[in-house]
Amino acid sequence: MEKARGRPWQNQVCARAKKMVEKDFTGTGFEFTLPVQIILIEKNMEKGKTIAGFRLHERDTGSADVQVALLTERINHLTEHLQKNVKDHSSRRGLLVMVGQRRRLLDYLHHADLTRYQTVTKRLKLRH
Repeated sequence: MEKARGRPWQNQVCARAKKMVEKDFTGTGFEFTLPVQIILIEKNMEKGKTIAGFRLHERDTGSADVQVALLTERINHLTEHLQKNVKDHSSRRGLLVMVGQRRRLLDYLHHADLTRYQTVTKRLKLRH
């Protein structure tokens, strides 16, 4: 057996998470919460798909197009959260910061390359 590196409980958590995912709980009425590591993996996969859809070249992860797409994804997620949790004012402030950042990136795109701006706003269904 391999010696656990880092935190000793990490390997146990990964093993339990794999077992939980492999089992089929349909129709049993059994509810469980996924471990944080699996949720993070799913988020990274979604983020990778978004980057792949908006990148300008193979290694592009930081162009304005990609940043706008990632911010839009986060804004949509946070908007759903705030509809359920109306009194979460700190998240509301974070949402406003993200909206402002996206607006600045869109303004830059509008001035730098109008066709890219129009493509991004159309694909993300943003008003312009």
